[in-house]
Amino acid sequence: MNSSIATTRFWAVVPAAGVGARMGASQPKQYLRIHHKTILEHTLELLLRLPGLQGLVVLVSPDDDGWRDLPVFSQPRIEVAEGGAERSDSVLNGLRLLRQRLQPSDWVLVHDAARPCVTIDDIEGLLAAVAEHPVGGILGAPVSDTLKRADADRGIRETVDRSALWRALTPQLFRFAPLLQALQDALEQGLVITDEASALEAAGFTPLMVEGRSDNIKITRPEDLLLAELLLRQPERR
Repeated sequence: MNSSIATTRFWAVVPAAGVGARMGASQPKQYLRIHHKTILEHTLELLLRLPGLQGLVVLVSPDDDGWRDLPVFSQPRIEVAEGGAERSDSVLNGLRLLRQRLQPSDWVLVHDAARPCVTIDDIEGLLAAVAEHPVGGILGAPVSDTLKRADADRGIRETVDRSALWRALTPQLFRFAPLLQALQDALEQGLVITDEASALEAAGFTPLMVEGRSDNIKITRPEDLLLAELLLRQPERR
């Protein structure tokens, strides 16, 4: 491991307040089980293995008590706070909790609770790539499929050039002060914020895109659960 990566200190924020409606399950998707552990446990246990992690804030729904039954929450580096109506609200709540502990240039890593298949190598690659960046960056994967633009009736109107297009993944790693301010400003302006990078973009910053593995999937639909079961059997994800 690169020594500079190993000494990079950061906090993590994990929004986990969603209900996962597209899964069609009877419980939030983060509590579905893969290999005898919940998706949320897989994700948190992986993050806890990162050497530079100082602490981790998990944002949960106000009426969610399921996390209390998970052994991973006995870890002293994990704190729980109340999530919001949207992902961006939850992340902002986590950042506000950390306001008294972090300096403006400190790093905050935001990761989806439903992405348990990210690898340690990819996260370390992100840390290394943005180490000297003034704002930060995200993991992403180049788009490999042919892309079509359709009209309201689903008629295909054009084929879109994919050469400069990427799928945005997580983790997304940013310096604390710019991220906090960008999210606050975006929400006050009523902007649609689908990830942290979009808030920084709206504020005029240019986050760095760092290539990661395309199998860093977000579990959203039932078929994703089956794929995640296979991926989590791989040695680099244990």
